[in-house]
Amino acid sequence: MTEIHAETGETIRSYSDLAIHAEVGAIIRHHSENKEDIRLVVRDAIPWDDDIKKILDLGCGYGWFEEVMPPGLDLIGGIDCLEENEGPFLAAARPKAREAFFRRLTLPAPAGLPPGQFDLVVSLYSLYFFPGFLPDVSRLLKPGGLFLCLTHSASMLEEGQHYFDFKNLRKVIERFSAENGGEILRPFFKETRHIDYPNSLVFHRGDEASLARYIDFKKEFIQKDVDPRIVREKMIAELGRKGELKFNKNDRIFLAQT
Repeated sequence: MTEIHAETGETIRSYSDLAIHAEVGAIIRHHSENKEDIRLVVRDAIPWDDDIKKILDLGCGYGWFEEVMPPGLDLIGGIDCLEENEGPFLAAARPKAREAFFRRLTLPAPAGLPPGQFDLVVSLYSLYFFPGFLPDVSRLLKPGGLFLCLTHSASMLEEGQHYFDFKNLRKVIERFSAENGGEILRPFFKETRHIDYPNSLVFHRGDEASLARYIDFKKEFIQKDVDPRIVREKMIAELGRKGELKFNKNDRIFLAQT
């Protein structure tokens, strides 16, 4: 059984509760200035007309992206280190493809899959956990295949850093961020481009419960730097004092071709 790396283990485990994800996802949608579903932006960036039929999702979670994929695909595979995501992932993937599989694996361990098998590999909000897997991504793609990854800006939640130094949060995101992702991808792919998704989370006076819940969800990212309870209390106090708090939630979609 593959173990989760100690360095990011607790952060990764924070992705394991589907009910909490659904609750926090609703909070993010409600408080986002950009109301376009990021999953639809990602889906519509993919050139499905190019006969993309076999897809591999790295860090697939519970099938968040599979829920919006078009039907009629040949194969959808998912790799994730959390075994509790297998059932939800397959439930989301099977209606979209003739065949679906899930592998419990902690990347960047070898995936044990044949080369050139996939038309499309995706990694959504996960590549900063395993950038060392990029050589395998290009190996798994067929010639001319597409790698799509979605990631945060390194300045994510930068407004909170006026009050606290979230150096470990930055350390995780900076492994593969909006700012450095193109440079990291370039050695492994012939061509790269990107699509920006500008966004901010905005909380107003009266939104204290939602703000507290969002901070609690991020606790595994920040607790190595600051006690999350202190962060929660401080930010709620600031919301009451200012009447509005706005947090950077800019993302970037990278598309890289073999």
